[in-house]
Amino acid sequence: MFTPKYPAPDTAPTPVTSLVRPPAALAHPAACDCQHTPATTSAPAPVPVNRPAVQLTPGSLVVAAAGGTAVVLVVGAVLVSMLLAVAITGVSVAICAVVLRSLLNSQNNQR
Repeated sequence: MFTPKYPAPDTAPTPVTSLVRPPAALAHPAACDCQHTPATTSAPAPVPVNRPAVQLTPGSLVVAAAGGTAVVLVVGAVLVSMLLAVAITGVSVAICAVVLRSLLNSQNNQR
């Protein structure tokens, strides 16, 4: 049922092997005899050898330090809240398990 169905070998299309040499229609046309001016290619812009280093002012250092501190505090708060959520969920599941166990044990003792 899930096996692939292949066509019979005699109905499969045969590959074209005559494309070894391109046909005359696909050959590049000869250069035209119009009076074109050749396109000038401009040289690439020179790469500056001495690039200036990044200058950090005291104000930008304070901003960078404050930004880094803010990122660390936000990521830490998110991670602590996720850990707290997992801990609260674990404790509540444990309490539910203890209550269910005590209910089932008291039900079995009454018989």
